[in-house]
Amino acid sequence: MEFLTTYHLAGLFIGICTFLIIGLFHPVVVKAEYYWGTRCWWIFLLLGIAGVVGSFSVDNIVLASLLGVFAFSSFWTIKEVFEQEERVKKGWFPKNPKRKYKF
Repeated sequence: MEFLTTYHLAGLFIGICTFLIIGLFHPVVVKAEYYWGTRCWWIFLLLGIAGVVGSFSVDNIVLASLLGVFAFSSFWTIKEVFEQEERVKKGWFPKNPKRKYKF
């Protein structure tokens, strides 16, 4: 990772990785709600807590930043899973025919 700081690329690298991490979470939200509904929110809570602990535990600023981005993307996903349920209710996304819905 010294290469990144030597050539002042750390910020650009963190930005690209942030974009990819957030982009990864969008289909995860859709799939998680489709298969498990909102019951899976606690998984994202645990992932977020693990990311925060990991961010505090590493000395490398780039890795600590990416773990922080991962942690707070996980926390944000909790909200998004509940909002995804509303989008399914409105018919914007398909319902899982193998699952019972509250609505």
